[in-house]
Amino acid sequence: MISMLSTGLTGLTLCLLTACAAPQGSDRAKKAEPVQDRLNQLHAATDRWERAGDLDSAQEAAEAVRNLVTGPDVTGYGDLDGNGRTGGASTIGLLPGEHGQPGLVRSPAPDCVERDVLGGSWADPSARWAELRARVAAWTATDNTFPTLPSHPQRVVGWASLALAAPDLERAQEYAGHAQLHVRITEEALQGC
Repeated sequence: MISMLSTGLTGLTLCLLTACAAPQGSDRAKKAEPVQDRLNQLHAATDRWERAGDLDSAQEAAEAVRNLVTGPDVTGYGDLDGNGRTGGASTIGLLPGEHGQPGLVRSPAPDCVERDVLGGSWADPSARWAELRARVAAWTATDNTFPTLPSHPQRVVGWASLALAAPDLERAQEYAGHAQLHVRITEEALQGC
């Protein structure tokens, strides 16, 4: 009997460490794939933004970053740098759209995703995006209006919006550093939950 119990416990321990993990083809893994793909795209675009050799290239990358977070259902999506191409073109944003369209990240979610990625309730998504636009409009070099935005991806959109209006490469790249920080926090929340 003790031998059977010991074998059963060893099997259970082994299952908990290996076989009981969600297999790659599971529903949970499949749901995570588009989000991870989007995070990979955001990392690549913020890297291009920070390493750009000229303002046009930095703004092209900032446009991609902004569009990858907002998706087509938020005011301002599209060819924001005026080069005739839409960087970061997608059919769905990381966050919900302005009129309640779903985003890749949805409620209910684990606490850390609700807190850091969604930044609380999206019951009124148009108010959430209007608040971001107001913060971008009010931002100055001496009054950073982004730290109290509850959603880190929305802060990324704020920094990308500023880069798109930046007068020079140095300023645009400075904003890229801020955006990268918030992309990392977003990824940690999504992967750590």
